[in-house]
Amino acid sequence: QVRLVESGGGLVQAGGSLRLSCAASGLTFGDYTMAWFRQAPGKEREFVAAVKWSGDSTYYADFVEGRFTISRENAKSEVYLQMANLKPEDTGVYYCNGGQTYPLLTVLDYWGQGTQVTVSS
Repeated sequence: QVRLVESGGGLVQAGGSLRLSCAASGLTFGDYTMAWFRQAPGKEREFVAAVKWSGDSTYYADFVEGRFTISRENAKSEVYLQMANLKPEDTGVYYCNGGQTYPLLTVLDYWGQGTQVTVSS
């Protein structure tokens, strides 16, 4: 059974940085494109960033604007999101998930609890 455990969120002021981590189990991690999503209160979940199974290709949502970096450590079955120059509109619950294509078309039907990111003005 797939398990996705996100961590690293917190409360920061605008312009600050956070590094999110996601530990995955129950899948052959090195065969999956991994991605980060986020959901603000009252809003739909949206895509943030994705990294190919090999770790050598990435892509991002337009709103990232060069501020975030996604990476992975396949030996640890972990994916990370380094976020810099955070803005209040980055506030939300951040989730990881994965799929078997690149670019990502679908994700697994499993969602973790996510990790809360709050950026104050």
